[in-house]
Amino acid sequence: MAFPHRYYGQQKTRLSIGLPGPAYTSAVEEKLRLGGHRPPGPWFVRVSIPIPGVPRRAISVWIPNLRLGRRRGAFVLFAVLVMVIYAIFRPRPKDDYKPWTPPSWPTESTKRNSVVYKPEDLQRIWEWEIQSGHYPSRRKLPDSLRFVEPPANPALPPSRKNPGSLVSYSPTTNGIGPRRVYLDIQSRPPDISYPPRPVPGSIADLDVIMDNCDFDKKKYVRDCLEVLRVGAGLDNGKRVRRGTMDDWKYIFLEEGEISPTAPPRHATTPAFDDDTTASREWETLTLPPPAQYRPYSTLETPCDPENPRIFHMFWAGPITDKPYMVLLSFLFTQNTGLYVKNYPETSACRAQFWLWVNPGPAAAVPNPSALHDMFEELKSNPWASPFLHPRFKDVIQFKLWNTTEQLDGVPELKNEWRSMETLFKSGAHVVHVPQEESQTSANTTASATKKAVGDPMINRLGSKSSSEYDRLSVILSDMARFILCHRFGGVYLDADTILLRDWEELFGWKGAFAYRWSRLPNYNTAVLHMRKGSALGTFLFRMALNNGLDFHPMTITKYMNEAAMNGLLLRLPDALFDSAWLNTEEFQRDRPPQPYFTEFSDFFETPIVSSAAPQALGFEGFFSGAYSYHYHNQWWRPFDPSRNWPDLGPRFKAVEEQARRALNSESSTATSTANEEPWHDKVDEDKRDLDWATVIKRTFESYIRGERPNMYGEWLQW
Repeated sequence: MAFPHRYYGQQKTRLSIGLPGPAYTSAVEEKLRLGGHRPPGPWFVRVSIPIPGVPRRAISVWIPNLRLGRRRGAFVLFAVLVMVIYAIFRPRPKDDYKPWTPPSWPTESTKRNSVVYKPEDLQRIWEWEIQSGHYPSRRKLPDSLRFVEPPANPALPPSRKNPGSLVSYSPTTNGIGPRRVYLDIQSRPPDISYPPRPVPGSIADLDVIMDNCDFDKKKYVRDCLEVLRVGAGLDNGKRVRRGTMDDWKYIFLEEGEISPTAPPRHATTPAFDDDTTASREWETLTLPPPAQYRPYSTLETPCDPENPRIFHMFWAGPITDKPYMVLLSFLFTQNTGLYVKNYPETSACRAQFWLWVNPGPAAAVPNPSALHDMFEELKSNPWASPFLHPRFKDVIQFKLWNTTEQLDGVPELKNEWRSMETLFKSGAHVVHVPQEESQTSANTTASATKKAVGDPMINRLGSKSSSEYDRLSVILSDMARFILCHRFGGVYLDADTILLRDWEELFGWKGAFAYRWSRLPNYNTAVLHMRKGSALGTFLFRMALNNGLDFHPMTITKYMNEAAMNGLLLRLPDALFDSAWLNTEEFQRDRPPQPYFTEFSDFFETPIVSSAAPQALGFEGFFSGAYSYHYHNQWWRPFDPSRNWPDLGPRFKAVEEQARRALNSESSTATSTANEEPWHDKVDEDKRDLDWATVIKRTFESYIRGERPNMYGEWLQW
């Protein structure tokens, strides 16, 4: 069946005799045309804009059609208005918001490249560290240093992957070390009340930790702490079945021997012919032979003299409750061997704590009797004297800080530091100490009791409040941490730190590390681990010497970035040592860790809405999994306002009475006199909801009193 062909739109029509007029193909089209109902026009029309001074040339611009009709025109205007409002007030993700912060050093300083070694020498530093076993990582080597041949790495097992021959420069190192056996650490029934001690000689795989905790990979602190907790068996008695967690295992032991190194395939070294290297004056790099990497199983004794388990801390002035708490946390968490009366020399290596005391202002020169005066002051100080007990002599040592002696003990500084205009430079802050002030300070004794004269900042000893901040001691401590680690090895801790777990596997990591400055990709050296006499230390000291002895963390970041040295000083996530930092800066508040702090002061004054948690959860519920907690200054806030004295039991009764008498004599509102003894404490005189700082202090003290074991179930034996 045939259908007639249809025509759409206007077609040619027959010529008609009569008046000319429009022709329509249908009555419907004629009705629409004559009735004013024209078909809708296009959404956009093209407009030609002539170019001034250029004849017969125009720019074509597409603009919205203004003849769209009432409904369509209103819709277009509304849509444009909505898009403009959204573009202006568009909500930004919280993790992308970065408030402005002032620069930490002058602009001209940031523009100036401060590297003192040429690229070939920087490559030598990398090779020295790798050959010494200080780079137990599979992370990529910096492209700027152009490693043609993969350096042999005795701290890394052989890789199953071959990088191939298509790469111009080596992407990573060539592992020749012992194989790694990753451990399943957990308490075994029925002994699940306390977590197990780390296995002696165990090592933390910080690559695995970075994969699970790196802020740049959008990892949450809460999830990171769970990985740290589960991998170390700290979830004893609380583990719930979640499936295979092999990817969360980050602690391993080394087994086997180091493989012999193969001869290099390439004998040529790439030339660094950049324009910047030709016009610079470079220092000559002198390095000792690389250290021999020795796995734990090959050591004659449990302690490795090249990798000592020492915690360093710097303190200025009389000891207060802050160093007291650090030392208590050390005894409560680390393997000090105090759970047996005579610790066997063949057992695990015991940790030590070296507290370096600067008895006078930072610019002071100690007098000849400074060491004797320091110990006399320690004996009379109730916050310090308990740690002079003979039971602690093998694990806690007080040492006198002498700036001159320490600087002379660093080979990279000893011949040149005296020519510096000042020793106190920290980023943009430079403090010049007049010679007469230094001479006046030379007579300051360890007691440091006489009133400061002259410039109050120069003569300040310790931070008494937010308005009396001892900036010079802070600047000096920035330098002291690098000196101590370079001279003696070990880990440096800021004094506003408490330890939360055993650091055995962190000491096992032979490389250097600090941690991240919250959301910013900068270093925070409140925790610093370096090997003594390392090439990295040589690099840092020579860089600092040529930049005014500036050891501020932001300046350290500048040194490392400019020289492509970041990989040698691993920047660990702050979740390991500073778990509350991101929350205090309004990051990750949608899934915070436990406890949830919005300010660092919440540690000392827990918000009332969450004040039930400290007593209900106790020490085990405080950032469980983290290695330490950094409460960021707060020097003037007591840990335990109601019992602001060392509460260590009958063995230290005289110390407690001395502290309570001093506290009563200083308090103008004390209800009892200084002669009222003994004291009878009533529970209604205590704070009803105890803060986190108070609960943790009283937990540590109960261990010293013998009322409970430490966090690993070990009782203190006197």
